[in-house]
Amino acid sequence: MKVILITGASGGIGFATAKRLVRAGHTVYGTTRSYDHFPKLKQSGIIPMKMDVTNPDDINRGVQEVIADQSRLDVLINNAGYGSYGTIENVPMSEVKKQFEVNLFGVARLTKAVLPIMRHQKSGKIINISSVGGRVVTYMGAWYHATKYALEAFSDALRMEMAPFNIQVVLVEPGGIKTPWGVTAANHLMRAEENGPYHKQAFKVAKRMKKVYSSNLLSEPSVVAEAINKAIDRRNPKARYLVGSGARSMILMKDVLPTKIFDAVIKKIM
Repeated sequence: MKVILITGASGGIGFATAKRLVRAGHTVYGTTRSYDHFPKLKQSGIIPMKMDVTNPDDINRGVQEVIADQSRLDVLINNAGYGSYGTIENVPMSEVKKQFEVNLFGVARLTKAVLPIMRHQKSGKIINISSVGGRVVTYMGAWYHATKYALEAFSDALRMEMAPFNIQVVLVEPGGIKTPWGVTAANHLMRAEENGPYHKQAFKVAKRMKKVYSSNLLSEPSVVAEAINKAIDRRNPKARYLVGSGARSMILMKDVLPTKIFDAVIKKIM
């Protein structure tokens, strides 16, 4: 059985995945930014760890704790992240930087912290939770998509660099998943565009996002958890796992349709 560290384990995809991996018999450390989530994690057999991925001290302390307890780390799952929608013009640069800090630089910090350990072990898996939004852009989500496109490039480069050391790198790209993500992104959008020139269209997009993410049209987080479990179990996992509602159809449309027609389809959907 594996020793696994997963970030953002307090809810959504992270919590579903951590629980699934515990059921599979693995030792799972799940991070959260708040001690309030510790009882829920413990109740599910997850070893809770307080960590903010934007804090280097938290990262170093967390990795050291796992090694002190287990003497190894087999799998790192970089799951922590969030969506902040808004137009390129109106999202403050402070929010842009915050989103990159969590969605990309946090992944980079934690990855850099575990690589020497995995190299010494001569084995390891790093699973980065990206999004179909790392390959397809939706309306008014530029900065979020920029972080996910960057994560895709980061992961592709890391996979090539780590191949000689028997460290496998996997991207998981969820489509529409039933989590609070969409409502959070919509709320960011409404705040960013309130009383501005994009106000009317932004509120229409936000309303649509909230409706979709409160419906039964999306896949359950367990779909992503199963894909991650499969990637861990397989001796030679795929480089990418595209999972969840609309993921494959979105990629297919982007590949087949001319760019401007695809743009029009996306705007109509949203």
